[in-house]
Amino acid sequence: MSKVWGYTELNGPHVWKEMYPQAAGERQSPVDIRTRQTTQSSDLSSNPLRWTYVPENTRSLVNPGYCWRVDVDGKGSQLTGGPLGDEIFVLEQFHSHWGCSDSRGSEHTVDGEAFAGELHLVHWNQTKYASFAEAAGQPDGLAVLGVFLKRFSELSSNRGVHLHQHKTNISNPSFQVTMPKPLDPANLLPATKAYWTYLGSLTTPPCTESVTWILFKEPIEVSHEQLEHFREMRCYDAREECPCDDSLHKTFEYGKVINNYRPPLELGSRELREYGGH
Repeated sequence: MSKVWGYTELNGPHVWKEMYPQAAGERQSPVDIRTRQTTQSSDLSSNPLRWTYVPENTRSLVNPGYCWRVDVDGKGSQLTGGPLGDEIFVLEQFHSHWGCSDSRGSEHTVDGEAFAGELHLVHWNQTKYASFAEAAGQPDGLAVLGVFLKRFSELSSNRGVHLHQHKTNISNPSFQVTMPKPLDPANLLPATKAYWTYLGSLTTPPCTESVTWILFKEPIEVSHEQLEHFREMRCYDAREECPCDDSLHKTFEYGKVINNYRPPLELGSRELREYGGH
């Protein structure tokens, strides 16, 4: 058994439950979205999903060793409506998952089909809890907006994930950079508000079952070049040697952050609801 969780044969998702018991629960994520099994709910239409973000509050871009992540000051941000009812959730951070090729990398799949990657905007329930840490341990504590990433020949000027200008700075976990200009998280969301929703968990250890998932049906487009920049990231500190031959400590093969996604798990008896959008 490896000493740290990761995405290799020794410490990957298939053994996380041995290190983190919650990973063996019945409310785990991700899942395969089987579109014929979804149900329509009137409450999703009567109380539409709404969000507001403050671009100036996107603070820093970091490499925690298994993805890239943008940390956010949630002051002024607000996600409410839809499956969240009237409770207010504030943005904590957003990050991404990707694969070794443009044909896989998303954590959720749709009728068995994977996408090149998946973006997660992580929010916490400010109505009920005093902090992200407190909310993360509660069954209604978190809400994650999930957006599929789809390869496109050119990266849109106002859609997509613009990491390439920072790739050198966060190539290793020892670095983080302050965002050089405001970034509006709303620009990372698709134009169409149609989505699926279900109750699930964090997709990385400790896999706490605290997430209301909201997965947009429409993907956003990223370029092949952008996805290649993601795959150039390293999982080890710049001051350390690559742990490529150390099976007890490496989190990825060859020290590169590639295939940082958890495969789909069974939905079980959980309800998968959908909102068609307009």
